[in-house]
Amino acid sequence: MAESTLAERMRPYRVLLASRARAQMQYRASFVTDILGTIGVGLAEFAEVWVIFHNVDVLGGLDFTGALLVFALSNVAFALADMLVGHLDQMPRYIRAGQVDAFYVRPLPLLTQLMTSDLSLRRVGRLSVALVALAVALTTADIAWSPATALLVVLTIISGTAIFAALFTAAGGLQFFLVDGAEFTNAFTYGGSYAAQQSQQVFPDPLRIFWTFVIPTAFVAYLPAVAILDLDDPLAPTWLAWCTPLAALLAWGLAALSWRLGTRHYQGAGG
Repeated sequence: MAESTLAERMRPYRVLLASRARAQMQYRASFVTDILGTIGVGLAEFAEVWVIFHNVDVLGGLDFTGALLVFALSNVAFALADMLVGHLDQMPRYIRAGQVDAFYVRPLPLLTQLMTSDLSLRRVGRLSVALVALAVALTTADIAWSPATALLVVLTIISGTAIFAALFTAAGGLQFFLVDGAEFTNAFTYGGSYAAQQSQQVFPDPLRIFWTFVIPTAFVAYLPAVAILDLDDPLAPTWLAWCTPLAALLAWGLAALSWRLGTRHYQGAGG
């Protein structure tokens, strides 16, 4: 009975997601072009890592393999979150067009409708680049594999995706107050994505504290990579990597608060 009830509740979401996927694949040439474009974005970001380590052997305590692992973990998590909720950064457009008002009259929760309103399959391209980089990093790095290490890799991907999704959701909630403040919120979402790709040792201490304990993007890739590779960082003990799920929970707590405050503040497209 419980399983059938859950299936009935999930049916509207499955229908919405399936319809969005079919709509995006309707125009195949455009769909393929979009995917190739996102592949290009992923390759361009990888090229930055390759160029840097083509000129230096070690940067921020990481060699090329370690930097590739950080790059891959952060990009897999960001690509997944971007695919699911990345379009929440379009909240100002939804608000101005009155589309949020239309969502309110439908039976599904507002956040659920926004999450399923634009499932961006074209971002699969960037995700594929990140997955290939992750496979290469995990197979070429000097890793002492154990069940705990494998579990940490899985937890890192899930928790990292949750952290980025929380950042997008929090940014969406703030957009109800800052309709013209996309640059401010993008500093935390896309800026956080860029910071997550770097060794935290390259940042001065104030920024390192900010990206670890305020906007916890250090938990997305760098801290887990330190534990997976068994590296020495006096400010990042290996046990801290296991706090990544806790960082995701705290990030979602703040995101839920931001979203609730934003939706309660919103009065309609007419002001």
